[in-house]
Amino acid sequence: MNDGTMNDGTGNGAGTSDAGLVTAAYEAIPLPDRRSFTDVEMAERAAKFLEEVKTRHSIRDFAPTPVPRMVIESCILAAGRAPSGANRQPWHFVAVSDPDIKHRIRKAAEAEERAFYDGKAGDDWLAALAPLGTDDEKPFLETAPWLIVIFAERYGVSADRKIVKNYYINESVGIATGMLITALHCAGLATLTHTPNPMRFLNEICGRPENEKPYMILVAGHATEDATVPRHAKRKKSLDEIATFR
Repeated sequence: MNDGTMNDGTGNGAGTSDAGLVTAAYEAIPLPDRRSFTDVEMAERAAKFLEEVKTRHSIRDFAPTPVPRMVIESCILAAGRAPSGANRQPWHFVAVSDPDIKHRIRKAAEAEERAFYDGKAGDDWLAALAPLGTDDEKPFLETAPWLIVIFAERYGVSADRKIVKNYYINESVGIATGMLITALHCAGLATLTHTPNPMRFLNEICGRPENEKPYMILVAGHATEDATVPRHAKRKKSLDEIATFR
């Protein structure tokens, strides 16, 4: 993806139809929200953010403590600011707090997980998961106050029902999901990514159309007082292992 294909999500310079699709020509406007920091300030801010994200952990021990809807709304809006191919914004977030819907999601997800752990995954995959202590039981799908089901829009549909192509769908939705996880963490919430396979049952349960593909279930809430994390999950690669500077 180069500078011509990933838009910052502002939609500036273009009108949109009822379906949110671009309908106008390119128009340049002055850069809004310009920010400027000294080298020292940048280093301090980067280091502070690093320390913040070091405290992010994926958990499976969620408390039923309620979380205000306005918190989830703000975090989803933050995710919606992600760049996307041609600014199509090919994502949809279904935030679920209804106990009955969460129960249905859990039952359907666990059915797929049982097949996964009963041999569908293969020995190598199961061996890789062993240090994380996962299994086919997913009680957190009901216990946590919020499930955010993320859908990737495979193609758009215009107001006159014409199919409109989307671009860099997985990349765009992946960036938005990362921003959502970070926003929830900064708000003080714990999260867990969950991807049962296949996930098509989520379209029916969440009432989403055929052109949307389930991407992930993001579990969000507070950790229990006795929550644990796998020691293996604390092993993170060093800078030398994940980056090259030339």
